[in-house]
Amino acid sequence: MDSLPIDMSHPAVRDYLALVRLQVLTPLSLLINIATTMVCTLALNPSLRTIAKLYPTPISPKPAVISVYVALMYLGQIGYCVLLVLARKPETKRTLTKGVGLSLVFANWVMAFWAVAWVFEWFLAATILQGLLLILLLYSNIALLTYHAPTTSRPLDMALIHAPLRFFFVLQFALMFPVTLFVNLGLTHTPTYEGVPADYQAYAWPAFGVVLGTNLVSLLFVALRRDIVWCVASTWICVSMWTLRPKPQVVYITVIIFTILHPLALLASYIHAYFYSKRTVEEGAVALPGDDHPGLDQSRPSTEAQVRGPREVDPQNVWGSS
Repeated sequence: MDSLPIDMSHPAVRDYLALVRLQVLTPLSLLINIATTMVCTLALNPSLRTIAKLYPTPISPKPAVISVYVALMYLGQIGYCVLLVLARKPETKRTLTKGVGLSLVFANWVMAFWAVAWVFEWFLAATILQGLLLILLLYSNIALLTYHAPTTSRPLDMALIHAPLRFFFVLQFALMFPVTLFVNLGLTHTPTYEGVPADYQAYAWPAFGVVLGTNLVSLLFVALRRDIVWCVASTWICVSMWTLRPKPQVVYITVIIFTILHPLALLASYIHAYFYSKRTVEEGAVALPGDDHPGLDQSRPSTEAQVRGPREVDPQNVWGSS
């Protein structure tokens, strides 16, 4: 390294090498993630769907609905990989290298390992992997929102960086980690291939607590930050839950309510922001010359003030002067 005619310790060189490293590792990790998921879904027996049917939980989603969600998440990550190569703005490059960095690479690898652990019914390992995945995605999303907040001046950053990472995180936070934890703890129904499971009302209150807690967090985030991606993701997951029946009644009603509340919270937040900003502009309007000012006699302007100008100060009137 010392023989190279390049200063490897220079910040610009280090940022360039970090971007090149991401351009290689991120598509590779995504390819491994997609390939592993496809093999575990289509080639192996039992598959991911078979295991989900063998261990139904009170919060299990409908496979067809959640499969579309995952496909869109992968499509967004493909766009992220394209942006890694085509990015030209320094702000975008900093968001990719400093905001996301290697966390998405590790997340894709962990997701692939989770699929293998799930197929082989290593549920304790699958739960640990889901917890690690949740931490990685939480870190990357906090870094993005704190130091590289989305802005309308860079719409591609919002669509190809923030949206895929938020989609990925909400999936693990509101669905994958809770479902894996339920299976690992044995909070599952007795599987039946014909008819309705006799014990489908079992574990209703733990499921209610999980659904209520995760959706309340999502609702607060949607309302406070007006996050469209989080709103769509949370609503989609709620739909995937209540479309798979039967469900405990308390869980079924809760996810239907939040399916309505998430879009309403987003709409109410935008309406509040619109009228609040409008009222702020009206209250903060600058008074023009000639407006009426109580307590000022405008018919008798001060000749001394006209001569001195507005920036001159009489030394005799300065505080503390004798």
